[in-house]
Amino acid sequence: MPASGRPGRDPTYPEVGASLRACLDGSPLPSGYRHLHIREELGRGDRVFEVAATRLFSWQMHRAAGIAVPDATPSAAPGVEVLLGFGIGPVRATAGCRVLEVVDDEGRRGFTYGTLPGHPECGEETFLVEHAGDGRVTGTVIAFSRPARWYTRLAGPVGHLLQRRIARRYLDALRR
Repeated sequence: MPASGRPGRDPTYPEVGASLRACLDGSPLPSGYRHLHIREELGRGDRVFEVAATRLFSWQMHRAAGIAVPDATPSAAPGVEVLLGFGIGPVRATAGCRVLEVVDDEGRRGFTYGTLPGHPECGEETFLVEHAGDGRVTGTVIAFSRPARWYTRLAGPVGHLLQRRIARRYLDALRR
């Protein structure tokens, strides 16, 4: 039986944890996937850091970026599963992910989630908020993914452009 205790509910890729390692120590992202790495300054000070971390862990960042997250979803923690919803008008899709790892160090907070069976993509994404000694607060989104469904394969490079756009919206949402 898979480590999750539920048959067929393990992440859909073998390189679990690679995006967090890339984010923390610069390890390379796995080959065979599209890569995304966006880092932006969010502001300065303790309050900016605390607000950004709260928005991240409470799924407010996702909601503000236009991704539907059920209200009953617990805060991000290892093992928490989230059903993300997205689309335009009647064309809607859902995507299941599981939080795999959490970073909660002094000056650094974030988490990694990975795709579960049925997700339109295959891969993982790490979100990190960092508070540097000079007061700067930065947000990072780093991911590797590839299409897992016929419609995401059909979308081709448009899918990657959408992922990049959503990642920028995530970081914008941490600034508000």
